[in-house]
Amino acid sequence: QVQLVESGGGLVQPGGSLRLSCVASARIFSIYRMGWYRQAPGKQRDLVARITSGETTNYADSVKGRFTISRDNAKNTVYLQMNSLKPDDTAVYYCNLVWRVGLTEYDYWGQGTQVTVSS
Repeated sequence: QVQLVESGGGLVQPGGSLRLSCVASARIFSIYRMGWYRQAPGKQRDLVARITSGETTNYADSVKGRFTISRDNAKNTVYLQMNSLKPDDTAVYYCNLVWRVGLTEYDYWGQGTQVTVSS
């Protein structure tokens, strides 16, 4: 059983910054692929950023150059630093963990944290 707890969301003005954190209750955290997804009202859940166990990162085109994903394996934590926030970034942000065992993937999600970008 894996549990993910996000924090750091809130209300911010356009152009501002937020840092999201996700703490995982998982063994050997460093081997898992971690990611951040977001879902705006009425829209599907989309990938924002992902970081592998080897710390290779991927970003959605809409956030490249503005968001940075990182991980601290000693703290079982993944972060999403969000800069230059736009109203379109408003969404519930979800932390994701993927544990791959052979051909099987185990997918875990946090409860989400609300990010609202508005003046």
